[in-house]
Amino acid sequence: LSFPVNKHKPWIETSYHGIITENNDTVILDPPLVALDKDAPVPFAGEICAFKIHGQEIPFEAVVLNKTSGEGRLRAKGPIDCELQKEYTFIIQAYDCGSGPSGTNWKKSHKAVVHIQVKDVNEFSPVFKESMYKAAVTEGKIYDSILQVEAIDEDCSPQYSQICNYEIVTTDVPFAIDRNGNIRNTEKLNYDKQHQYEIMVTAYDCGQKHATDVLVLVRVKPVCKPGWQDWNKRIKYRPGAGSIPLFSSIHLETCDGPVSSIHTTIELQTNYIGKGCDRETYSEKSLQKLCGASSGAIDLLPPPSATTNWTAGLLMDNNDMIFKFDGKQGAKIPDGIVPKNLTDQFTITLWMKHGPSPGLRAEKETILCNSDKTEMNRHHYALYVHNCRLVFLLRKDFDQGDTFRPAEFHWKLDQICDKEWHYYVVNVEFPIVTLYMDGTTYEPYLVTNDWPIHPSHIAMQLTVGACWQGGEVTKPRFAQYFHGSLASLTIRPGKIESQKVISCLQACKEGLDMNSLESLGQGIKYHFNPSQSVLVMEGDDIENINQALRKVSYINSRQFPTAGVRRLKVSSKVQCFGEDVCISIPDIDAYVMVFQANEPKITISGMDHFARPAAQFEGDQGVTLLPDIKIVSTVTKIDHPVDLKEHDRANKPVVLEKMHHNLDFCDVLVIGAELDPEQECLELDPVELQGKHLDATNSTAGYSIYGVDSMHNYEQVLRQIRYRNWYTAATFDRKFRVKCSELNGRYTSNEFNLEINILHSSNSDFTDHVNHMIVQPQFLQSVQHPEGSISAVRNSVVPSVATVVIIICVSILIFIIMVGVYRIRTAHQHGSADSDGSKENEMDWDDSALTITVNPMEKYEKPHQTEEESEEEDIDDEEEDTTSAESDESEEEEDEDEEDEVIVQKGNKKNSTRQEHL
Repeated sequence: LSFPVNKHKPWIETSYHGIITENNDTVILDPPLVALDKDAPVPFAGEICAFKIHGQEIPFEAVVLNKTSGEGRLRAKGPIDCELQKEYTFIIQAYDCGSGPSGTNWKKSHKAVVHIQVKDVNEFSPVFKESMYKAAVTEGKIYDSILQVEAIDEDCSPQYSQICNYEIVTTDVPFAIDRNGNIRNTEKLNYDKQHQYEIMVTAYDCGQKHATDVLVLVRVKPVCKPGWQDWNKRIKYRPGAGSIPLFSSIHLETCDGPVSSIHTTIELQTNYIGKGCDRETYSEKSLQKLCGASSGAIDLLPPPSATTNWTAGLLMDNNDMIFKFDGKQGAKIPDGIVPKNLTDQFTITLWMKHGPSPGLRAEKETILCNSDKTEMNRHHYALYVHNCRLVFLLRKDFDQGDTFRPAEFHWKLDQICDKEWHYYVVNVEFPIVTLYMDGTTYEPYLVTNDWPIHPSHIAMQLTVGACWQGGEVTKPRFAQYFHGSLASLTIRPGKIESQKVISCLQACKEGLDMNSLESLGQGIKYHFNPSQSVLVMEGDDIENINQALRKVSYINSRQFPTAGVRRLKVSSKVQCFGEDVCISIPDIDAYVMVFQANEPKITISGMDHFARPAAQFEGDQGVTLLPDIKIVSTVTKIDHPVDLKEHDRANKPVVLEKMHHNLDFCDVLVIGAELDPEQECLELDPVELQGKHLDATNSTAGYSIYGVDSMHNYEQVLRQIRYRNWYTAATFDRKFRVKCSELNGRYTSNEFNLEINILHSSNSDFTDHVNHMIVQPQFLQSVQHPEGSISAVRNSVVPSVATVVIIICVSILIFIIMVGVYRIRTAHQHGSADSDGSKENEMDWDDSALTITVNPMEKYEKPHQTEEESEEEDIDDEEEDTTSAESDESEEEEDEDEEDEVIVQKGNKKNSTRQEHL
């Protein structure tokens, strides 16, 4: 079999252009892939058997679709990724089938160039180059561009790889963004309104695929303003914290101003706390004792009491130590309180708050005045305010000299009318009078002389808050009223006070402090005012000033400070190098918040009842009242965090913690009739007060110990107080009450009651029996119960001989009646049916009858005790009493004695039903 000769080569186009879509295998060629052979239609020689591609790693292949027509197709071997390669160029040739089936003598066409472009698919979203963008702008400016954000797209074609648009996703923000990613503000930003903006931005490619939002932080910087920075407006202070820094991180921003020096004033404003600052709130007497003042000061404005009733009609502040005068009130000091002759040396002290007087010609405003009580209107000595001047008047009598001598002393001070509290001390050492105000000495600016007062026998009237006009008027009355507040007004005849004592009496317990003075920078000058409420610092180096201000602290040395706000003000002045206009530093307004101290609970304990033979009370030493008295103070602390909820706090344990503090008085008061000075008294050896800051006063109402001292010293003194009674026949018992105070009554103790019994002559057995009953713990516990049946039993423990005889007779009579009643009840029981009701009635009757046998030395039945238990105990007691009676007749009489008292107490409580039944 012969085959035709293969004479011609196949023919194809010289070049082809193709397009393939990525992730697809079909290539669209232009022109189509077709090979022609002139040997056609000869079999084999005129047919196309293959297309071959030449090139390395070409991801395409060509296949023959029809051998006769020579049609072929170009396709991808696998997925085509435009992002890896956008176009391909390679060589392709066509092969015929040769001379026969074996493909021998095949021929190939010329080489044709194939150029294929990969068509992109929008498969990638834009991605921002940064995960977050930050920028800072200064307030008050409009920016063309604050910052530029940029996103990229990994798609290969310009259509899908280009970013066509940016957009701000966050709404209601004063920002805009353009097509290039530039962000600008659309309005002026205000630092005070908002310190920072957080905005979300996205990007779109030209295929409208958007990116994941990106965060853009725009921080608003304030316009550089000179001033102090990094300080807290509120500073917390807890009692006992000592000295705490006020501005631990403060620094001065000068905005690069040419500062040459700085002058800073720190002021602690406490004029609304107490009398101008936090001072000890003890009574004036206690403070004077504490400061070592001379004794003998007379308080002219004491709190109202039975013995000091002249201040009862005056207006008082919440604090009992402050008196307000509204121009309508005055107080008469009773005769005998202040001696008539003050001598040439005496001292007047007072706290005063006073404002300007209304009207052009203000009248005199009397603080203290000693004038004629009747007939005439002469002022012997007076202290008053007139036109914001403090005037002291002192007129000597003719018998003390008839020469022209100083009589009026005038001081002109701004503080007299500044409506603030100030402490005034007038030291008189005639003819020299010195004024101390807030510890600073002031000499009078004007002294006028006058003749002495003519002698007369007219009585004088000492007044406070106004002057008594006894003559030259139809009816004696007050005049020259004072407008303002007074406190702690005292007069001390015969002595003047030292500068040290005066400073102590008016000293503030709070103020500014400076830590680590030795570490202050060089060139820093500082100065405190006397009360340490104002600190002035000056320096030429800003950093040294910063360091110095960080060391300024607040301190309050009181154990129980006055809670509340203390205002702080820091003002600064700056000088610059050769500059006419220098920077201005705004003031700092801050405050210290002083927290309330834990309130102490003062507890007095000890033996609260005892009996002694009358002979001991009649002895020279008497009987010690409080031999084992104990004073303890505790504070309650709840062990829990502050942020716990209320119901959680209730379950937390309460911790009682002992604390040590001073007391300022303890009173031992007589309960009932006052002491009869003809036959009884309380005594204390004055030696016991030596070496302590304590004084004592004694009266028929009791004994008062006062002064600022420790609880231990108060215990020692109280244990030495004795009770004497040198005529005991008419006295059987005495009751006393002890009560102590801290801070002039701000914290008070419990009322500790003591009862003593005087044992009169009787048989020794009875005395021993009474003393035995006194030491029983049940009895001691019952003494603490309120008034009632227990007190009746307690009062009957130590009767007199006459009382004993009467009680024994009554007891025997009642015992006979009881026996008769018992027999009637027994007969009634035999005649009654055994019904439940009758049994219950019998049990009720038993309870009523058997109650009389309760041992008075035992505790009464508890409230939760059932009726059956009570009846069983009564029955047991009856059996025990019966046995005892048979064994000891004398002991039975005493028991009946006591039972009779119980019957009297219990009998009043029986209900009418039981009485009818009996």
